[in-house]
Amino acid sequence: APAAPAAETVQAVRRVLAEGEAPAALAPQAAAALGEGADERLRADPWQLLRVTGVRPEQADGFARALLGAECGPGDERRGRAVTGWLLEQAALAGHTALELPQLTAALARHGVPDPDAAVQSALAEGEALAFQDALDEPGTPAPPDDAAATGAEDGAEDERPVRVLIGLERYALAEESLADGLARLVDSVPARTAAEEDWERAAATAQGSAADLIRAVAAHALVLHTGGEAALAEPAALLRAAHGLGLRAWAATPSPAGRARFAALPGGPEASVATVTGLLAGSEGPGRDADGALDLDLLVVFDAPQLDVEAAALLTESLADGARLVLAGDPAVLWSVGPGRVFADLLAARICPHIASRRPDPGPLGELVSGIGAGELIQVRAPDKEVVIVPVRDAGEAVHRTVQLVADSVPRAIGVPADETQVITPGHGGAVGTRALNAALKERLNPGPGRFGGFDPGDRVAYSPAPGRTLPGRVVKADADGLHLSCAGEAVVVPKDRVERCVRHGWALTAHQAVGGRWPAVVVVLPGDAAPVLSRPWVYTAFGRAERHLSVVHGVEQALPRAVAEVPAKPRTTRLPVLLAPQTATAG
Repeated sequence: APAAPAAETVQAVRRVLAEGEAPAALAPQAAAALGEGADERLRADPWQLLRVTGVRPEQADGFARALLGAECGPGDERRGRAVTGWLLEQAALAGHTALELPQLTAALARHGVPDPDAAVQSALAEGEALAFQDALDEPGTPAPPDDAAATGAEDGAEDERPVRVLIGLERYALAEESLADGLARLVDSVPARTAAEEDWERAAATAQGSAADLIRAVAAHALVLHTGGEAALAEPAALLRAAHGLGLRAWAATPSPAGRARFAALPGGPEASVATVTGLLAGSEGPGRDADGALDLDLLVVFDAPQLDVEAAALLTESLADGARLVLAGDPAVLWSVGPGRVFADLLAARICPHIASRRPDPGPLGELVSGIGAGELIQVRAPDKEVVIVPVRDAGEAVHRTVQLVADSVPRAIGVPADETQVITPGHGGAVGTRALNAALKERLNPGPGRFGGFDPGDRVAYSPAPGRTLPGRVVKADADGLHLSCAGEAVVVPKDRVERCVRHGWALTAHQAVGGRWPAVVVVLPGDAAPVLSRPWVYTAFGRAERHLSVVHGVEQALPRAVAEVPAKPRTTRLPVLLAPQTATAG
């Protein structure tokens, strides 16, 4: 293709995107991707457009045809490599840290790559992906002796131990290996003697129930897991108070500002130091780092640990000094992290360290309902004070109408919770009853306005996403030449005008993944008829469990709801952490 100025290439990208189904917000992203030198790279390999977030293979194919003309074909080696990388990125968005080779080649074939195996080999040769062969130990099969390989070679026998071949992106592979190394270091280490054994025992003796078990476990081990519901948060809080009493430098961290606020609201919670994981790692919150670059602390307790993805977990373990203690605490029944990995679940299954399961149940009808869901049963609970209300609906229009009515009128009048403290949760963003439709209806009722700054007005509730997978609920304060001014968890945030469309949504209605770190006095969960295919036990558990005092369920899925609770567990994720932890598992066993 003849040379053309970068501006024409930008227009070509915009034209390709406009012809597809991608939102208009992709055009600025594509233009940003075509910075200095990017124009030449795209001309050399037009399928690099797939590196732009939101671009799909058919759009990149259209762009390639515009540049290459008759030279463009589905068997182009560059296309095979790019689609391989794109599929691995999509897998990461779905929570996988790698894909099994047959699954990857099948996906490549579905996207029109004529020789999937060659495409994978090309991606491996160029260093755009890594391959792993993980041994699979069949249950009941004893491990071969150390000299088995040599003996087999002498006898001409073949090693028939089953393996699976995984393909992954380097960033997640390195993070998972680093995490496994860090966890092994903790498991094998002896905690620093920061207090005498009798002092730990006195602290445990003053605690109640499983909080005492937790304190004793932390006294003797550098890595401890703690599980339980919302009420169980009091136990790690008791551990932190005990640690401070013993003179330890103890901090808590949680993946979200909403989780930080929940902890601070606990009785005794403000006495313990708490930060967000992001702020702790960046140094903007928490104790800072010592001369060696490690976090300057003796004990770190991470709440909402199921929300840790593999990269954040790896950075945390890398940042702990030798002798420091780490406690991962959370509710294993909630939705897993938005980012790749299932760190908390993999660690629970590996059994490489003490696990303290709280015996403290969540109270009241809401606690009973959510506990039943976690056990796979949707039970009817007595709710004398209208803690749980079911609102049946027949269609999408009625679902939107009843949701607005509940938030604006019924819940404030009957329950005493104002609209500002009521959160709507729905399965997805699109559709007739997704977050977009519900937020439009709720804005019209609760804060009507012209939306002069990217559709927003002062007073609007918003969900701000500073990075993919991170959601900060907040409120619009004002808008000026600097951008959209927000208040998120008490912190002032300014979003530049050119980022508002990509990073800010209205926030009266959220998805369960966006809401997972928070709790609200009242929650309205909306389940339209078309939600049935996406419901699962973790989704229902998470959505219903966000309510503190009152839960309204706008119910249009009939028997799909109890069926999802009983029969649809979490979607499996492919990770390598169990294999990497296997040596520790054998030692623990």
